Amino acid sequence: MIIIGRWTTTGRLASTCAIFLFGACATSLFLVRESNAWPAAGAQPVTNSEAWVTAWGTSQQALGETPITNATVRMIARVTIPGDSVRIRLDNAFGIEPVTIGRAYIGRRIQGSALAAGSNRPLKFNGASEATIPVGGSTWSDPVRLPVLAQQDIAVSLYIPGANVRPSQHTGAVVTSYRSADGTGDVASAEGRMPFGATTTSLWWLKAIDVESATSRGAIVAFGDSITDGTCSTPDAHDRWEDVLSIRLGLEHNVNAPPGRGRRDGVKAVVNEGIGGNTLTRQGLTPPADSTPGMERLDRDVLSHHGVTDVVLFMGTNDIRRGAPAAQVVAGMTSIIQRVKAKGIRIAGATIIPRHNVAAAGTNTGWNADKTRIRNEVNQWIRSKAPFDAVIDFDRVVRDPTNPDLMNPPLNCGDGIHPSPAGYYAMGKSVELNLFSGHGRGR
Repeated sequence: MIIIGRWTTTGRLASTCAIFLFGACATSLFLVRESNAWPAAGAQPVTNSEAWVTAWGTSQQALGETPITNATVRMIARVTIPGDSVRIRLDNAFGIEPVTIGRAYIGRRIQGSALAAGSNRPLKFNGASEATIPVGGSTWSDPVRLPVLAQQDIAVSLYIPGANVRPSQHTGAVVTSYRSADGTGDVASAEGRMPFGATTTSLWWLKAIDVESATSRGAIVAFGDSITDGTCSTPDAHDRWEDVLSIRLGLEHNVNAPPGRGRRDGVKAVVNEGIGGNTLTRQGLTPPADSTPGMERLDRDVLSHHGVTDVVLFMGTNDIRRGAPAAQVVAGMTSIIQRVKAKGIRIAGATIIPRHNVAAAGTNTGWNADKTRIRNEVNQWIRSKAPFDAVIDFDRVVRDPTNPDLMNPPLNCGDGIHPSPAGYYAMGKSVELNLFSGHGRGR
């Protein structure tokens, strides 16, 4: 057991908070300070002496089917670096009409939809409480003073005054968020569990949370498909491979310790930009309607984030599954590599992990021996010829040592496609942390 950040300004523990690293499991619970130990809310100016870094992000991917009428949504996001001030980005990328945000709040979540007393801060947009986001557009909130720790859950509450508003959303976030019933109006400032009686695993309009941090030196964006998004990971446990990576980076830097108490500056944020079913390209394929190919969403989902220093590209399996030859997968990866490097950002390539022809339940996965051959050809290119700055060999981590064309059974969740929580842990634990040394560029 490793305990991170054993500290509180009042000298008492806020909760049982530890990281358990045992067997092939990883669960993160970082120690946080008591709510009354944080600076009180107020109109303190945000200085420019620290860099803004995206500390959490997600990929908007579709228009939601469930309309919202005069209600408030409360979305939960776990930031990956500490800082003193925050701001949010809202996207209406897939909306069919402009959306008005009547009011917005951000606070520190303690459990469920409940927030730490006194932590819920009102957000402004160019000084106004209300903002309207055009179809396909986005908006940033003004910065607000809200000290946060790495691996702390943040709640973003948005009041939607309109009628039958369908949200631009990320589907299947593996994290529970909340909403009030239609007609309940503006309850964004509420800090208790009620009236947020309904739950969802979608994330509505929320695209990113930036943190102004003196300790961070940039952000790593995990750019991938469902294996990055977290299919088969444990709901609300934050045990995907990139979660494990983020925890390890925090441990290395003792990131939540006060200055002068063993903290090492330079930690990187980790941002998850995975979408289920994602392909690199569209050419000759039929990608899922809710999964814009990686080449088309790179600018919106990766290059638009602040302080990005590194990208991990982990795609290709769905291209092969849908019939792409090796040359097409290689061309798609090469294009993304070139565009990322043109921005002065490092990029690591992850090898494609095995898929089974048949899942444990006997269902066909759409895979065959020819597709395995293409996967191996692409992986050989990634390992030996690709112009990546580094290679992360997830294939070798999760494959069966007795049959390398299949996943090791304990590391597969049973569907023949996705890792189990043990598999995700093994992947996140395998990444060499020194791949991400260096300073962030910020902007």
